[in-house]
Amino acid sequence: MIKLAGFALSNYYNKVKLVLLEKNIPFEEELVWTDKSAGLLAKSPLGKIPYIETEEGALCESQVIVDYLEQRYPLTPLLPADPFAAAKLKELITMIELHLELVARELYAEAFFGGKVSEETKTRTHKLLKRNVAAFAHLARFAPYVGGTEFSLADCAALVHLPLISIASKNVLGEDVLADLPVRDYLAMLAQRPHVQRVNADRKINQDLMAKRTSKPV
Repeated sequence: MIKLAGFALSNYYNKVKLVLLEKNIPFEEELVWTDKSAGLLAKSPLGKIPYIETEEGALCESQVIVDYLEQRYPLTPLLPADPFAAAKLKELITMIELHLELVARELYAEAFFGGKVSEETKTRTHKLLKRNVAAFAHLARFAPYVGGTEFSLADCAALVHLPLISIASKNVLGEDVLADLPVRDYLAMLAQRPHVQRVNADRKINQDLMAKRTSKPV
């Protein structure tokens, strides 16, 4: 059985978890913090989560993991069989993760963790996000799913990343950079899916657990 390791506050963990659920792959979860322990580094050399454990060994990096799951468990596909159509969805995932979420991550310290971001970083990030959101809008379909008419791996990525991008940009830059796109209605539609509801509920439980963990005296 697949073991998914990490914690449910991670958007990348939840991306993999949603893929496992939507593909009906039996799995179990193991709570693993990013503590750079020897045990973690043996499974994920950069100390990142999520990673999965399989009968053949461990895999890290969320997109590597979901690509493996898509090939290893083909009965419930989340990519089309046509190579170009599948590549277009992977292109969309790359746009979301590399050119939106990774850029917006510069704002997370102030948006979510009580830190501060320099004005220089805010200006640079705002400029990049505005440019990259325009490119994303060119690729995204919202018809009704982000990549077209069928739920896909791209939706598993969009679900977990787009809310963070909206919140971080609004809280730190004073502007939701995704406001001109139908993201709110799209996320509301996805929220009706039972597996999305489970992911969201488990994230809330993990959020409360992490709050208790960080509030303990040292």
